[in-house]
Amino acid sequence: MSVLTRQILNSSVTVTSVIACVLVVLAPIPALELFGIKPNWLLIWLVVWSLKRSLFSAALAGLVLGLILDGITASNPSHIFSFMLVGVLTVFIYKHIMKKMQEDFVAVALIVFGMAIVVETIRALQFSQMGNHSLMDLWVYQQQVALSSAILSSLWAPVVYFPLNRWWELMKSSNSINY
Repeated sequence: MSVLTRQILNSSVTVTSVIACVLVVLAPIPALELFGIKPNWLLIWLVVWSLKRSLFSAALAGLVLGLILDGITASNPSHIFSFMLVGVLTVFIYKHIMKKMQEDFVAVALIVFGMAIVVETIRALQFSQMGNHSLMDLWVYQQQVALSSAILSSLWAPVVYFPLNRWWELMKSSNSINY
């Protein structure tokens, strides 16, 4: 397989995985919910993407996924800042703290858990700045949202991580064989 064909195939698989995550966000699947909260599929994808990428690539992915999520959900407050921050934090945490862990599944689940709490906390702060609710009223609800989202997202993270990581490792190894 030529280099160009491999790059097109890799890009197609990556874009298709993002589209699949968007479709799962939009699909009403009751078995995936906890207290009416679903896993944050785009956050999971962002963490998986950011693990072995540069800060710029992770921040750019956070920007794009934040824009996508703003486009399919309420865009006020925006998801862009929190997703860009998650991309950058994921790179830092994985490269400097979690890389020493033997099992990637555990590292991914822990990072997704923490990043889901970061995203929901930032959204709670954004909601409080809008002036409609006090931070105390909002925080009671956001604690449940943050914890439910973090638990569900971290439990489902290996479902996204394993196939994408295997694919990207396969593409990386096939590129190194030819060079």
